[in-house]
Amino acid sequence: MKLIVGLGNVGTPYAETRHNAGFMVVQKLAERHGLTSAKGRFHASVVEGMIGSEKVMLMLPTTLMNRSGLAVGEAVRFHRLDPADIMVVVDDTALPTGAIRIKSSGGAGGHNGLADVERALGVAAYPRLRVGIDAPLVNGRKIVLSDYVLSPFTDEQRMLLQPAITRACDALECWIARGLDAAMNAFNPRTPGSNAEPK
Repeated sequence: MKLIVGLGNVGTPYAETRHNAGFMVVQKLAERHGLTSAKGRFHASVVEGMIGSEKVMLMLPTTLMNRSGLAVGEAVRFHRLDPADIMVVVDDTALPTGAIRIKSSGGAGGHNGLADVERALGVAAYPRLRVGIDAPLVNGRKIVLSDYVLSPFTDEQRMLLQPAITRACDALECWIARGLDAAMNAFNPRTPGSNAEPK
């Protein structure tokens, strides 16, 4: 089984914020495959079903972002999953809005959700799909990171975000069907800031 976890914060005030980009991708993937009967398990909203020939669990932790590892850790232990069978979908201020990037491992990079997942799993070597939300700048000036990520996307960003969500879902389907290397080769940009597919 594959576990796909979208990171975000539950509740209407957070629904359209930049920090919920991970939620948005996983919700769209569930909608695409008609996986709508979510249940409360593992401190999360989860839905299980088939994508292609693979059984999947799609998870949205119902803890706050900085406790995301609680849900992931419980599911991993219960199902005895290998870290390679987990994909965490997360917002990333190091990528421009509209860009996505898949990595096989890495540090938390200051992201509290990733840091807690790493703490719960005891390793940093698990796949993650990063969804760009731009650097925390307003009118060219840096603003407090927490204020930025917990604010809604601008209209201009939303226009770039929707194709990125679609592309992220395509990348997740590729990972499920063909594996991590195939997904990275097909969907990672060739140069930083580019979202073009490598040839």
